[in-house]
Amino acid sequence: MKQKAYAAAGVDIDLGNQVKSTLPHLLASTHRREVLGKVGGFGGLFALDTKKYRQPILVSSVDGVGTKLKLAFAMDRHDTIGEDLVNHCVNDIAVLGAEPLFFLDYLGTGKLQPHVFTDIIRGFARGCAANGCTLIGGETAQMPGFYQAGEYDVSGTIVGVVEKSRMLNGQKSVKRGDAVIGITSSGLHTNGYSLARKIFFETLKLKPSSKVAELGTTIGDELLKVHVTYGPLVQSLLKRFNKPTGARPPGIKAFAHITGGGFVDNIPRTLPAKCDVVIRKGSWDMLPVFQMIQAKSGVDEAELYQVFNMGIGMTVTVAPEVVDDVLAAIRATRLKAWLIGEVVKGTGECRVV
Repeated sequence: MKQKAYAAAGVDIDLGNQVKSTLPHLLASTHRREVLGKVGGFGGLFALDTKKYRQPILVSSVDGVGTKLKLAFAMDRHDTIGEDLVNHCVNDIAVLGAEPLFFLDYLGTGKLQPHVFTDIIRGFARGCAANGCTLIGGETAQMPGFYQAGEYDVSGTIVGVVEKSRMLNGQKSVKRGDAVIGITSSGLHTNGYSLARKIFFETLKLKPSSKVAELGTTIGDELLKVHVTYGPLVQSLLKRFNKPTGARPPGIKAFAHITGGGFVDNIPRTLPAKCDVVIRKGSWDMLPVFQMIQAKSGVDEAELYQVFNMGIGMTVTVAPEVVDDVLAAIRATRLKAWLIGEVVKGTGECRVV
């Protein structure tokens, strides 16, 4: 059979349709009853149950996974990237108290490789299922000559909902004397990879396949560890410590997702203008990968706390009287957590001391 002209130019529509035919099976685990129609239409349809809310506020976010993709390319391992992206987006809206509703993805590549596509979508589906949101649609673009061979880019958009009266606003609720709890990360999550790759692969001359005794695994496997989702935990904590009846003041004041910008740039988003947060080094068990970066990178320590999460993926600012109970609730989910700082008088900054 004569090859079609568009396929000869590098865009195989038939292959794309064949690969996408597997989507219904992959996405079945993410289905929510509010979804209307089937995946593959011009737009995803979601019937928000407004009876559940007095004043529903939709919360949205869009993001990518940055140069962590370079590790996936180098190792030809693509099953974690989709899960990373979903979890990152979920965490970004969770800090406002939002429950995720649905997620859409974008995948751009030069040449569509079926096994790569399937692995990425499988990761999206796994992440969505774990967070209780539906993978409602997406776009796959074949753009020959635009990407390097074997490379691609992904981004995702998430939409969630929160009751207006229960939406978190640290700028109004956080005050001097509040405590800051840190929740463990799994590693670098999805930030700081341009610097990390330079440290490990240029400065230290390692390869993705290099086994590192301090890490107990290869550096490639370490850097591909999946970004932790804190979404279900956030909802559980809010349900327990922020009662809707108003019988007692909310125990949870704010969450900060420690992503690009580290402690220094993310925690201030939750602060009133006249408060600072002081984070105390050594108050948590730093993961071996960050110990290695700190010891061998030659990068100024202050910059490390602005680039990397340093082992803390999410912070929770709480009223001092509930610190022990919140710590116990987090640890009951098998996530490590520590009291790492406090809110003091200041000018809206985060200081790591």
